[in-house]
Amino acid sequence: MKKLILLFVLCTSGLLCSTTSAQVTFRVNIGSQPIWGPVGYDHVEYYYLPEIEAYYYVPSRQFIFMENGRWLTRSSLPARYRNFDMYNARKVVVNEPKPYLRHNNYKVKYASSNVHSNQQAIRDSRDSRYFVNKNHPQYNSWKNSQKNQNSQKNHKNQKGRK
Repeated sequence: MKKLILLFVLCTSGLLCSTTSAQVTFRVNIGSQPIWGPVGYDHVEYYYLPEIEAYYYVPSRQFIFMENGRWLTRSSLPARYRNFDMYNARKVVVNEPKPYLRHNNYKVKYASSNVHSNQQAIRDSRDSRYFVNKNHPQYNSWKNSQKNQNSQKNHKNQKGRK
């Protein structure tokens, strides 16, 4: 009987230990998104640009495009796209690894839709969460207000200690 109770206790504790190990991941990269990117996304891995069939990889700030049958990665688009307007172009957020390897799927899925909802660019947003982006026009004002808030907090903390 003691062995049965001991076995029950061991099994139950083993189940409890295995069920409590859940993992939650929350990623935010608003500050590293380009200012021509659309608002509304806390995290973006890639933008797909259907008009030119290219991708932009946010973490490394590089474009990925096809040239001579190969996918190339560069910090800027090739000269043939020099008149391409990133602010007014349609951008599709893709949070999958290496979407260009499944390019035909994205091409088919997004090629038929020539109409795009007017995507507001981060540059034009007045939402303060985008001010953290160093290229946003409001960044300097936001940075100064953050400094002022921190100095006020420090001043209150020092007053409270006396």
